[in-house]
Amino acid sequence: MKRKFFILHSSFFILVLLLAGCRKDLCYNHDEHSLSVKVDALTTWEQEWERAYDHQWQDEWDEAWALDYDDLRPSIASGVRVVIYADEGESLGQTNLKAEGGRILSLPEGTHDLLFYNNDTEYIVFSGFEAAAGATASTRTLTRTGFRELHAEERTVNQPDMLYGHFEDDHVAERTLDPVQLQVEMRPLVYTYLVRYEFSHGLQYVALARGALAGMAESVYLTDGHTGNEAATVMFDCRLTDYGAEAQMQSFGVPNYPGDHYTRADGSPAAYHLNLQVRLNNGQYKEFEFDVTDQVQGQPCGGVITVSGIEVTDEEGTAGGGGFDVDIEDWGDRQDIVIPLN
Repeated sequence: MKRKFFILHSSFFILVLLLAGCRKDLCYNHDEHSLSVKVDALTTWEQEWERAYDHQWQDEWDEAWALDYDDLRPSIASGVRVVIYADEGESLGQTNLKAEGGRILSLPEGTHDLLFYNNDTEYIVFSGFEAAAGATASTRTLTRTGFRELHAEERTVNQPDMLYGHFEDDHVAERTLDPVQLQVEMRPLVYTYLVRYEFSHGLQYVALARGALAGMAESVYLTDGHTGNEAATVMFDCRLTDYGAEAQMQSFGVPNYPGDHYTRADGSPAAYHLNLQVRLNNGQYKEFEFDVTDQVQGQPCGGVITVSGIEVTDEEGTAGGGGFDVDIEDWGDRQDIVIPLN
């Protein structure tokens, strides 16, 4: 009887050891505890809305303005997309991360290029992702009925959404037990221009205002933030203020930057023109055009553009018997039409 009990007890003990060994083997075959590629991206966000060039706006800011300098800083994005490229250049796929980062999935062992950008845009149009060097962002075409073009043959476009990017060149992914941390700084690829339209007379007659800035970059390259050579006219809405009208216009900046950003793609000197269209309380329209070349050339990546001396005469403001409901927030038959690119 004792011998039988000893045999059963020994068999049970051996079975427990075998099961424990199997559990250990199974556990260490799991990705979390095995030799495998484990890269955790830790993202930080550079929330800059302009790059100092001719002006040091943070030091030169006018305290009388309604907005503070820091009010224009962009928010961080809600998520990040990572595109993985092989050493030879072809895309190996992509994965999505939270705003604070996370594990880069499906990253094979070896040397790769990693392209990061935020994945929460609406009006951005991406192209050229077959190779990292060709990955670009542009924005959607936007038309306005009756808009008089400022620059011949320029595409009129919507403002781009806020876009950030980071490029990790020749990242070596190795099989390790512990995760490797990769520091990723998401830097702006889109900048803001604070546009100030200062009226000298007749602001009381204005019900709505909107504008456009011609000569701006049509696209930006995600790897290093340089802009393409082609120019586009960016359209935007304005809000009325006690001095006139104001807009926060987002843009890729000027074409061909960094580089010779004083020259357009066709070799002609760079030129930038600002438009203002107002709808008066009597239903009439009036347009203004300004040459802001000197201001924009000194601010290739965001800044402050100011035009002044704008006037609506009393005759224009009181002409006609029609009326316009100043509470209406759209432009009726001049509503913007967003056209996606194929």
